[in-house]
Amino acid sequence: MIQDIYPSRLDNSFKNCTPAPGDFLLYFDGTGRLLTRTDNGVIIFPTWSEGAAVYLFSVDDRRYFLSPLRDRDPEGGFEYRTVRELRDSCSGKELFAAFTAYHLWKWYDDNRFCSKCAGKLTYDDTERALFCPACQSKIYPRINPAVIVGVTKGDSILITRYRRGYAHNALVAGFTEIGETLEQTVEREVMEETGVKVGNIRYYKSQPWGMAQDMLVGFFCDAQEGSEIHMDEGELKYAQWVDRRDIVLQPGSASLTNEMMRVFRDGLV
Repeated sequence: MIQDIYPSRLDNSFKNCTPAPGDFLLYFDGTGRLLTRTDNGVIIFPTWSEGAAVYLFSVDDRRYFLSPLRDRDPEGGFEYRTVRELRDSCSGKELFAAFTAYHLWKWYDDNRFCSKCAGKLTYDDTERALFCPACQSKIYPRINPAVIVGVTKGDSILITRYRRGYAHNALVAGFTEIGETLEQTVEREVMEETGVKVGNIRYYKSQPWGMAQDMLVGFFCDAQEGSEIHMDEGELKYAQWVDRRDIVLQPGSASLTNEMMRVFRDGLV
């Protein structure tokens, strides 16, 4: 999965520091596209030379900073690309860095002004937070919990495809609502999307997913006997029971969804 970068390691601890030559400097445009170039499927980021920047994290001994500028002209083979485009053509620790950086950029971009008093927010110098000098409020990064659900029935699993957006095979997925447990989210999302009742819900694995500021939590569960598929046609264009031998995986190995389909296909769960 995207976070599996061992022996490399992400260090996301807060540091109040300034960039130095050789540090990566990440530029996002107003729509969230990231300035990069690629070499044989490896993402290459610009490096810092001058100007202010916000420390994001490090991977091994390389530090990543966020540029406050949005109007840098591409040059030297660099171009602005979405994280989805990068996901479809790249892999490795650099892709995980791009996803994680996007998550932080999105949070910074969505929180430029205080929601209580409308004052301009500043960077806190003691922790990963934004601070309002006017009313003393602090805003912390947002992480959205969501579930990925492998609904099984014997040697078959419930495969879906979204009506819009991602075009490949997927599993039932959805965000946790206020007041819900993750297990209740599993039950509700499967029922809403496919009409199937489930039981024997069991945790599999989790994954940070910066593309949507998510923490994805994977579960397998069993379809209750007699449950029939009644697909939500507004959200899905496909929902069918697929035998484990006939599962077609997603084109990349970055996602928790793809791993869950693979381990079921291979009889590992």
